Amino acid sequence: MRKVLTFLGIGLSMMASAQQRPHYTQYILNNYIINPAVAGIESYTDVKISHRHQWVGLQDAPVTTYATIHGSIGKDDSRTTTSTFEPSGSNPRGRAYWEEYQSADPHHGWGVQVINDQTGPLKRFSAYGTYAYHMGLSPKLSMSMGASIGFTNNTLNTSKLIFDNPLDPVVANSDQVNKMQPDINIGVWLYGSNFFGGVSAMQVIPQGLSFVDGQLGIKKKAFPHIFATAGYRFNAGEDFNVIPSVVVRYVDPLPVGVDLNAKLQYRDLLWVGGGYRIGDGITAMVGVNINSTINIGYSYDYTTSKLQNYTKGTHEFVIGFLLGNKWGDTCPRNLW
Repeated sequence: MRKVLTFLGIGLSMMASAQQRPHYTQYILNNYIINPAVAGIESYTDVKISHRHQWVGLQDAPVTTYATIHGSIGKDDSRTTTSTFEPSGSNPRGRAYWEEYQSADPHHGWGVQVINDQTGPLKRFSAYGTYAYHMGLSPKLSMSMGASIGFTNNTLNTSKLIFDNPLDPVVANSDQVNKMQPDINIGVWLYGSNFFGGVSAMQVIPQGLSFVDGQLGIKKKAFPHIFATAGYRFNAGEDFNVIPSVVVRYVDPLPVGVDLNAKLQYRDLLWVGGGYRIGDGITAMVGVNINSTINIGYSYDYTTSKLQNYTKGTHEFVIGFLLGNKWGDTCPRNLW
């Protein structure tokens, strides 16, 4: 085949056996995006909207936009105090708050995700509905299990390609080639007053795209994306928390990817953080909880690989809305 097949082979490999899901630097603000078991972990409805522009300055670099919403059903989040009634000047997320922390009563979680990821002529649109179940294992330890069911639609915009043979059989009759496939994600999550951890398998149904004998089709032999996540909260005095965390990503046949991050939070108002994506780059993050309804996060990734000669880095924005937040929390109780 002609040179166009070389290009298609490189591009489609991103969506086939080594099909990569998008990177998220600020996963700690929305672990639900990589683990469905998180749905319904809080007593309010959590909405997140994010936009990520990767490798700015590099033509046709990845751009990812998503919206998620999840909430609980039957969650009894009784407390002796609320942040609204804290003594003046005290930290609503101080030691006393965490001493009163209790594990979750059995309840259900629900959620919806919509993700649009585009790299040059390749676009991947996904939508999922989620169910999760939460229960307490001990006075301060909880576990949840969840699954997301939906679909992905992979699109190749051939109008952005230059062909040696304009009558190539794959694209001769259309400016776009679309393939829609079912998709399932599953996960388990453990959480308490000072730690969280989970494992998820995304894209459980074998899927991908292949190019065989002049036809673009569905490749049945592909592998799930495995995510392992963990974090721990340390008290640093009465007003500060330090939260180191890690995400490990694996999809055959790619090397294991590891993100190391740390977040320093002042009371329940604002935070700064940094991280290192092994073999790829470093990150800087900052966020503010404007009030009990709105929070905002921003991150910048600096590439340390050879791409640094061609890009001005990566920008990621996340805005969150806490709907029905009756306790007036300005930061999450279980996802900090």
